[in-house]
Amino acid sequence: MIPKVVLVANRGEIAIRVMRAAAEMSIRTVAVFSEDDAQSLHTRKSDEARPLRGRGIAPYLELEQILGIAKDTGCDAIHPGYGFLSENAGFCAPLRRVGFDLRSTARDARPFWR
Repeated sequence: MIPKVVLVANRGEIAIRVMRAAAEMSIRTVAVFSEDDAQSLHTRKSDEARPLRGRGIAPYLELEQILGIAKDTGCDAIHPGYGFLSENAGFCAPLRRVGFDLRSTARDARPFWR
């Protein structure tokens, strides 16, 4: 099943590439951004952008914030991009508990969407 709305849990060039690919497939995207990334390009390339609490990279690693935004915005998929959560097998289990199935480079991972 192809998702309808994807939260991109990353920033910068990788987030923009994911958003561009999603747009080509008519999939809506939700960007997240830390306090100091509010003016970053990925926030303007998404269909919707939501703030994370905190500065730097730490907020992009806070699964509870990301899951909360995914639920609030009606996302049916989360794409971690590259780095941050994408290579963290510990990211998979909490997503599965709330109904997501994850695709990532983590050894334990499978599809992102529910």
